[in-house]
Amino acid sequence: MFTSTSNRWRAPLVAAVFTTVALAAAGCSSSGSTGVPTAASSGSSDALYKDAIVAKAADILPGSTMAAIKKRGKLIVAEALDAPLLSQQDPSNPDSVTGFDADLAKLLAIYILGKPNVEIVPPASETREALLANGTVDVVFNTYTITTQRAAQVDFAGPYFESGLAVAVKSDNTDIKSIDDLGGKTVIVGANTPAVTTVPEKQPTAKIVSFGTDPEAVLALTQGRGDAYVQDQTLLASDALTNKAMKVVGQPFTKEAYGIGLKLGDSDFKKFINNWLVKIQKNGTWGKVWKASLGTVVQSDIPTPPAIGSVPGS
Repeated sequence: MFTSTSNRWRAPLVAAVFTTVALAAAGCSSSGSTGVPTAASSGSSDALYKDAIVAKAADILPGSTMAAIKKRGKLIVAEALDAPLLSQQDPSNPDSVTGFDADLAKLLAIYILGKPNVEIVPPASETREALLANGTVDVVFNTYTITTQRAAQVDFAGPYFESGLAVAVKSDNTDIKSIDDLGGKTVIVGANTPAVTTVPEKQPTAKIVSFGTDPEAVLALTQGRGDAYVQDQTLLASDALTNKAMKVVGQPFTKEAYGIGLKLGDSDFKKFINNWLVKIQKNGTWGKVWKASLGTVVQSDIPTPPAIGSVPGS
């Protein structure tokens, strides 16, 4: 179900809307005991959710963010609607948003609420800190790279995944094969992403052009407004999956750890989520989420999850 956002979010977004994961009877498991969506409603197999863990009552501290979420009955998440394999809305069923980030958000909702009630606020990359600071959202699942600069404005649980900057070009480009070939080229980057500073460090003669959203950047690349697009490899792979006019070349030239964004200073909530991450890593749920999303196109074994608190800023 959709309700409009305020006008201030409409301009930079392709679809600046709220959406709530429905939990109608048709969306529940056949047993009716868990309220977990079936494959028909969630886009994921029942196996992903049937063993989802739920926090003990003692873990929901009185007066905490967890308690407020539980009382409200839904987890409010800043999350994309247009990132295949990560967080993708089904055009034929707008209540269904699936992918690595989307499924982890639902599993966190189950951990807190016992059911995957998630309301999504799609952010532009520039707005994530503001959404947390003003309490519009509880958490950010949005390929949110942990940096010490950002950690001065928000807290990060995790890291929960590691990727890295890579290079994408038009599918007929045979000249650019890696970051080494971008000297003197026009390079597209996402505003407020690590590429803004990293590309000039690697290639000082490159001309940088930034765009506020990933779809805008991809469109610019395919229209020839830049020679290459530098972004997280995971996101580029998702883009290339659905857009045959582009391709990802070479391997990542940086290592970037994704964190779950939280309001600055909420240490209890951060500890709560980190404990949850450790649990889903140990019981195999994290690996199942990866295999059902990114693992459908990445030819490798399930990666080892990064250690909690292993990077500066986490």
